[in-house]
Amino acid sequence: MNKAKAYFSHQLPLIVTAAIFALLFATASHFYDGFFSARVFISLLSENAFLGIAAVGMTLVIFSGGIDLSVGAVIGFTSILTATLIEKHQVAPGLAWTLGLAAGSALGAGMGSLIHSYRLPPFLITLAGMFLARGAGFWISTDSVGINHALYGKISAYEWVFGSVAIPAGALFLVAVILTGWVVAHHTRFGRTLLAIGGNEQSALLMGLPIGPAKIGVYTMNGFCAALAGIVATLYTGSGNPSMGIGLELDAIAIVVIGGTLLTGGRGHMLGTLLGVLIFGTIQAAILFDGRLSSWWMRIVVGALLLVFILLQRFFLRRKSG
Repeated sequence: MNKAKAYFSHQLPLIVTAAIFALLFATASHFYDGFFSARVFISLLSENAFLGIAAVGMTLVIFSGGIDLSVGAVIGFTSILTATLIEKHQVAPGLAWTLGLAAGSALGAGMGSLIHSYRLPPFLITLAGMFLARGAGFWISTDSVGINHALYGKISAYEWVFGSVAIPAGALFLVAVILTGWVVAHHTRFGRTLLAIGGNEQSALLMGLPIGPAKIGVYTMNGFCAALAGIVATLYTGSGNPSMGIGLELDAIAIVVIGGTLLTGGRGHMLGTLLGVLIFGTIQAAILFDGRLSSWWMRIVVGALLLVFILLQRFFLRRKSG
């Protein structure tokens, strides 16, 4: 009985997230004809693929008690870098993607090294990284660059048919990244080290855990995820834009917190991030189905949910300390 109670208490944020998603989806299905369908559910994933991929990397960073404000800027930088290399310099897409992923990972590794080596606040270092990546994107091009490549057409049009359901490439990318993030976060020593750092860094140090490599590694991985999100965004939009991803880092943080991950680190679940993406997408889809509501209602609802989860986290932490 005590074990069951402890497990329920431990998973309470995740359970609340799942309940909110179920309630939102059921309510929208009741009011809007055609909402309750596999097509709509798949679209929640495909329409928010690059945001979800960025949220996976952000989840790992927040696990460790850190934060990364450079995610949106890295998405914009990677998208315009990829588009410029392919269209203006005739670079093969595979090579352009590799260079974009390497650039995002290098920026993440640099920020992680500064944060660990000089004990600098992640907020300030990643804020500097945000300005650096955004400025570099506009240095490459101030205008959007369209991508007219046969491979892009094939990938963006690809659908994996499962029974009577067609799953677009964007949804497949997101599911693959979330599954990878779930394995890394919950089934590797690296993931357990991140949670230990977020719970109590001093205790993790006394236990002999590799604090430095883990911190540098998680920011490198987050930079990789942000760059991958930028590449997926070019597949979705068919272009690169240095303005892409403005404010997206805040959406990613909101998704992670709504997903039940403690903003102070040390506790969370990758499944919660997936549920956060689905909640975000459900609100968007419901507004589109209604047709009368402004898109700003999504921000209002997300803000209200974020406040609820912050209060829930405060309650959870007080119970734990008590």
